[in-house]
Amino acid sequence: MTFHTGEGAMLPLMLIIHIFLGSTIAGSAIILALVLGYDTLVPIAIAGIAGFVLSFPVSWMVAKRLSD
Repeated sequence: MTFHTGEGAMLPLMLIIHIFLGSTIAGSAIILALVLGYDTLVPIAIAGIAGFVLSFPVSWMVAKRLSD
């Protein structure tokens, strides 16, 4: 079994990490919106989408640190 190192192996690792971090950060953003009193569809959807998008650079940073 061979393990790839470097930039080529970082994308699959980042996507696997994003599965977990994306749901965690999006869920935390939704809970924050609910705690702040925003309990309609639009603020909750915005919080979820913002958390999902924010988790891409976070996943990339984590994958970069793990692949070094």
